[in-house]
Amino acid sequence: MIVLGIETSCDETAAAVVLDGRRVMSSVVASQTDLHEKYAGVVPELASRAHAERVLPLVREALAQAGVGLGMLDAVAVGNRPGLIGSLLVGVSAASALAWSLGKPLVGIDHVRAHLYAGVLHEDGESPGPDAAFPALGLVVSGGHTSLYEVTNWRTMRRLGATIDDAMGEAFDKAATILGLPYPGGPNLDRLAGEPGANDTAVELPVSRLGKDSLDFSFSGLKTALLYAVQGVPGERAPTPPGPLTPERRRDLAASFQWAACAAAVLKLERALDAASARGTLYRTILTGGGVTSNSRLRRELLALGSRRAVPVLLPRLAWCVDNAAMIAGLGSVRLAAGEADGLGLSAQPTTA
Repeated sequence: MIVLGIETSCDETAAAVVLDGRRVMSSVVASQTDLHEKYAGVVPELASRAHAERVLPLVREALAQAGVGLGMLDAVAVGNRPGLIGSLLVGVSAASALAWSLGKPLVGIDHVRAHLYAGVLHEDGESPGPDAAFPALGLVVSGGHTSLYEVTNWRTMRRLGATIDDAMGEAFDKAATILGLPYPGGPNLDRLAGEPGANDTAVELPVSRLGKDSLDFSFSGLKTALLYAVQGVPGERAPTPPGPLTPERRRDLAASFQWAACAAAVLKLERALDAASARGTLYRTILTGGGVTSNSRLRRELLALGSRRAVPVLLPRLAWCVDNAAMIAGLGSVRLAAGEADGLGLSAQPTTA
């Protein structure tokens, strides 16, 4: 089964060809980082226009790299939710037109849930790695989403918790802005926190817990604590900064922030594992995905958690942590194999289920 995937949910235009659900024959992504850099964030109208310009050339490139003609496709899969509505409309329109012209099934995919599938993909020519064992616990951490899922199978997922304010990736980007780091903030903060001599205990920053049984996330308090550490706590008089923001202090603040954010994510995974165990459920895999799973500290902490709890952790390749079309095509293959597809009336939806 050969499926073409298209992804345009935010600021990455992507196309990919996947064979039999897991073998990535090609995956191409056009980043818009340079386009949005001067705004320090994604501008929706600019993003959708860039998608419109790039989506068809990327589809052609993905097909060419895979050595696949349009007539060889079994289906077209597209991320139709969640995301920026203008950006989603570009991808859904392109995928619908291709499916109609080829007489092939159209498969809509929730791209947040597709992030969890990214960990089972493998490149063309490689032996496949381990598949997920179910039931599984899934963690999606990205710029717009931070959610926990109970995954019964690839087509059945139940959300256990989500962020009540900033997503983890958004918090990293805002922290980078506070520290004066360039866009994109998250990767630059990760690099700074990993510099030799960085001290992640130099500044005590809060680890969000919410209620004692809560599986929801909150990162706004952590972000505010970092702001106060840099600028001082506001009061009746002008706040006095706690010291100059030297390169060494900036490095230590980045490391301390990263430690606290990752600790919060691991804490909620631990809670979910404990809660499942208490009701007699044993999660057999921890699935992870989203742009923040490229963070070096989070990857180490997730693997350490898996080792500590004797649960395999599936981390996506770095190239498949960010929004990409391989995960869309892969999960689309699963739906297609189960006899599921969508009509040409498939709509773009800005929110996830």
